[in-house]
Amino acid sequence: MSSWDAIVVGGGPIGLACAHAAQVAGRRVLVLDAGGDAAYLHAAGMLAPVTEAEFGEKHLLDLGRRSLALWPAFVEALGCPEALRDTGTLVVARDADDAEVLDRLHAFHVRLGLTAERLLPTAARRAEPALAPTVRLALDVPGDRAVDPLRVVAALRERLEVRSARAMVVDAGGVTLEGAERLTADRVVVAAGLGSATLLPGLPIRPVKGQVLRLRDPQGSGLVTRSIRTPDAYLVPRGDGRYVLGATMEERGFDTAPTAGGLFELVRDLSEVVPGVLELEVEGFSAGLRPMTPNGQPIIEERQGVIVAAGHGRNGVLLAPVTAEIVAGLLDRVGVTA
Repeated sequence: MSSWDAIVVGGGPIGLACAHAAQVAGRRVLVLDAGGDAAYLHAAGMLAPVTEAEFGEKHLLDLGRRSLALWPAFVEALGCPEALRDTGTLVVARDADDAEVLDRLHAFHVRLGLTAERLLPTAARRAEPALAPTVRLALDVPGDRAVDPLRVVAALRERLEVRSARAMVVDAGGVTLEGAERLTADRVVVAAGLGSATLLPGLPIRPVKGQVLRLRDPQGSGLVTRSIRTPDAYLVPRGDGRYVLGATMEERGFDTAPTAGGLFELVRDLSEVVPGVLELEVEGFSAGLRPMTPNGQPIIEERQGVIVAAGHGRNGVLLAPVTAEIVAGLLDRVGVTA
């Protein structure tokens, strides 16, 4: 077959979720995946729009909350509900400066009507006994979730036709592959992360490096039950004794080399609030590139007859279901926008 109702370029969570939504709607869909070191391979899978809410990001917060609400039905439809964990997040202050930032963030949450409980040190350690006795303050955000991106991507790929392809040229009528092979489609969706800017020159997307550390407790789960976040790092439990510790934010171009400095910063920052991370075994240490836009907002729109879903930055996993919903609307030409 060389003609499709829709071709989606991009084999990460965003592209696959868009393709799945189109397929559920009855379209014949092909996913083209250029492979490579995709950002989701290094993602912790935090679904935390409230915790990650920053001043001035009201639109992104609303989009994230909308997507968070879609996740339970999304993983249920994929047959992997166990990939989603509903344990909440504890945002922790290490010192007086962090506590001041946390108080401002809490006030911001209250103004927006978001649920986040301010916990004094004793209450914080009661909630998570592994916290250091020096913790100054915490915010308990019960509505946050976490998901294993690798399991979700695997489930999506099982349900879709995915073809490896490189050196692609896209236009409103289809995709031309290396060797001049032409695949035509009624609609084309570009959701290839950083590669989207190569496929559609002019997209304002740049790489931001993030280093992550994967840890394992040989004694099983139990160090922490919630995701633990500080202003500089986070620890996400998988529920089976594995943890993801991340992530740096570095303007290093396309450099993906893990560094001793990145490892040191992550372990130092988190061990100050959860000393037990120093006893965990290291399973892996890697670095990936987030596709960031200048204003931090994803690009979900039609350009030159091609639908674009790219530039999700640190929220690519979180925003996958809502992006798929918006793209489905664009495929139907109903004028749905982000």
